[in-house]
Amino acid sequence: MPHRLFHDRRDAGRELAGLLGHIDDPEVIVLGLPRGGVPVAYEVALSLGAPLDVFLVRKLGVPGHEEVAMGAIAGGGVTVRNDNVIRSLRISDEALRSVAEREGRELLRREEAYREGRPWPELTGRPVVLVDDGLATGASMKAAVRALLDQGPSRVVVAIPTAPASACRELRALVDEVVCATTPFPFSAVGNSYADFGQTTDGEVRELLRAARDPGRARPARRTRPGGPGGAEGGSGAGNESPS
Repeated sequence: MPHRLFHDRRDAGRELAGLLGHIDDPEVIVLGLPRGGVPVAYEVALSLGAPLDVFLVRKLGVPGHEEVAMGAIAGGGVTVRNDNVIRSLRISDEALRSVAEREGRELLRREEAYREGRPWPELTGRPVVLVDDGLATGASMKAAVRALLDQGPSRVVVAIPTAPASACRELRALVDEVVCATTPFPFSAVGNSYADFGQTTDGEVRELLRAARDPGRARPARRTRPGGPGGAEGGSGAGNESPS
């Protein structure tokens, strides 16, 4: 697949939306992985005429090398281990547990901050489109998928702007469909598929969620901030926590 360079996450979301036009179900819901996956998911939800919500997942970074994922956690106590990294770097169970506990506290904090008291949506029997801004190892998305499947959705579609082909293949074994706009080779970093890969803030996540709930609100403006491609291994950048 040719390497597609997106202007920013909103541009990537519009590109993805064009690949998801076959989804025509009034019950579909779009879930974005904060932070960086939410601007992408907003454009997808807007195009599909579907509600937008968040699905929290946290990367477990190697102590001292947090950009390297040794696993990930998601809601419901789901943990995915990257055993290759754990073995090669000789990560102890105690170190893994310590990082998981810390990230678990942050996951709960963000859940409260983003949901603003709203109840968790009913997902049983509903088709779900799970969106992030890209994948590197896929650990975070795998954790999200496993947690999501526990909710009993009728169908799960993973939609991502950019990822290595190998990560897409692995995900196809877990979900009903994987839609990826571009699979660069060789794959070095998610940010290399974006001209603007600046961090998404908590405030932007809340603003997009509010706008999606209220069609009468003005469409949130796209942010332009310093920050270019490359950098962290994870899909949403070191400060955006979603994919890896």
